[in-house]
Amino acid sequence: MALQEDFEKAAVDIQGLPDKPSNKDLLALYGFFKQAKAGDVSGKRPDPFDLFNRAKFDAWRRLKGMGQEEAMQNYIDKVNGMLKDAGIES
Repeated sequence: MALQEDFEKAAVDIQGLPDKPSNKDLLALYGFFKQAKAGDVSGKRPDPFDLFNRAKFDAWRRLKGMGQEEAMQNYIDKVNGMLKDAGIES
């Protein structure tokens, strides 16, 4: 399967987790996904009182310079690890 297809499959598969992932895992997934789809972070960092969107922005910003394919592979690996930990085969 091509990397793009594996990436899209992982984006669907992650929704099959029986429990909500931790905030740390959700932020990692968000960062990898955004880096894979949009490249380096853009826009202004959200207001300090907007904790939710600021955390997402920072998770994405930490990946600045990472290539699209590397971000896709990291996303796939993260999803597969989470599925494995939950006892679900990907």
